Amino acid sequence: MNEDHHKVRTVLFDLDGTLADTAQDLADALNGARDRRGLQPLSFDLIRPIVSHGADALIYLSFEISPGDDEYAEIREDLLDIYLNNIANKTRLFPGMEEVLETIESSGRNWGVVTNKPSWLTEPLLKALNLHERAACIVSGDTTPKRKPDPQPMFFASNMVGSHCHECLYVGDAERDIEAGRRAGMTTLAALFGYIGEHDKPDTWGADGMINRPSEILNWLQN
Repeated sequence: MNEDHHKVRTVLFDLDGTLADTAQDLADALNGARDRRGLQPLSFDLIRPIVSHGADALIYLSFEISPGDDEYAEIREDLLDIYLNNIANKTRLFPGMEEVLETIESSGRNWGVVTNKPSWLTEPLLKALNLHERAACIVSGDTTPKRKPDPQPMFFASNMVGSHCHECLYVGDAERDIEAGRRAGMTTLAALFGYIGEHDKPDTWGADGMINRPSEILNWLQN
């Protein structure tokens, strides 16, 4: 365990599957793209674990095609267009997360978002959730030249919030999140309440801790 965890000044969150439960809106968008092609909807339970891995993974799950394949660009455009126009229909903060954010703010610390989601989706979503002005930083997948698991977005975020990396706690639900945080020298927590697939092995990611609910983040802010 990182000995500096009690010196946390900033908590940084992955977005999908960590800060906010976006899976239902993304599942609806994916099934909307399927419906336009005369296909039956996929079950939510099948889609949910894939959400953290982005549009490419969702499209591969549903259509078994990848970037460069025929129809890929059209399907991706449909998926993201439907999603953008319904971006917060069902999306909510995970239970207990609002209390966590309020505790962080009232303690004189700050918090921010570091996600691989592109900014043209990240910013409307955070505005819809009334979080845009509360976040000390919003680092999207296109904010820096490299994305997670590269540590570049983490360095950018720590600079924006005015904390050293070793003063930052990063919470995420995917291996790339933990790798990026570790490579930046941050304390890392794996969010087991997020979009963890049956083949994921969070205990092998090297996180400083694993949490089953947002409220457990507060245990890392003691002292």
